[in-house]
Amino acid sequence: MDSEQQTLIRTSFESAAPHAADVARMFYGRLFEIDPALRPLFKGDMEEQGRKLMQMLATVVGNLHKLEAIVPAVRALGARHATYGVKDAAYGSVAAAMLWTFEKALGAAFTPATRDAWVAAYTILAGQMQDAARAEAAPNSTLASGL
Repeated sequence: MDSEQQTLIRTSFESAAPHAADVARMFYGRLFEIDPALRPLFKGDMEEQGRKLMQMLATVVGNLHKLEAIVPAVRALGARHATYGVKDAAYGSVAAAMLWTFEKALGAAFTPATRDAWVAAYTILAGQMQDAARAEAAPNSTLASGL
């Protein structure tokens, strides 16, 4: 991810951040519309979940220039998600919901280049989360097979 993409992500997030609660509601509404099977994974207060989502995005956006610094936290998040029952397919649903949300929230400011920048960032981070989730699941599958 180059510096131009980082700038596009920062600028677009800064535009959406003042409307964080609405953005989070849009995201989760769209996510559950795309993939209703994910709804039961969210048992807590969705307003609080929305705040956590936006805080996590703010952390990522604030550290785009040094992603390696947040990779351990991202991997830990991926491992936790595995324990909640999140499967690889959910990452595609999350990506689709996130892109749709930013497109709706930002309108014409969500340019193709901005979309591509978010895709690049999400691909990196989701890849780390999925890798950690697989590592989390691997010992369990080994034990289950009796090895």
